[in-house]
Amino acid sequence: MNEAETKNEIVKIVNKTGSYIGKAIEQDERRVLVEVLAVLQHPTQGDLHSSYDPDAAMFHERRALAYHEKVWAPIQSVQRYTGAVPEYRESLKTALELEAARMDRMKRWAERCLDNLETLRKDYGM
Repeated sequence: MNEAETKNEIVKIVNKTGSYIGKAIEQDERRVLVEVLAVLQHPTQGDLHSSYDPDAAMFHERRALAYHEKVWAPIQSVQRYTGAVPEYRESLKTALELEAARMDRMKRWAERCLDNLETLRKDYGM
């Protein structure tokens, strides 16, 4: 994207582990300043270096970027966004619900694994 194409363009960015829709407002040779308008994916919780470890020394709480918050994104991670831009608060609610559903699915998967391991333990005579 060149600067003339980017300014005031509606874009999609990934920032850390979250995904957002925003308006490109400034650009230099390696990054784009984006004003957040909506949340597509809520940031992942926990320690990214110890994925799925609830006992990690630093279990991070990651908040979504705020409405109108400005963030620099690497130019190669900025994509044009052509869909409708949802209202920020509604998009945040949806992103939280999707993340909670993903965590619930993982929790149910872990519980089934534990059930299977218990059955195997009995089958192995342990």
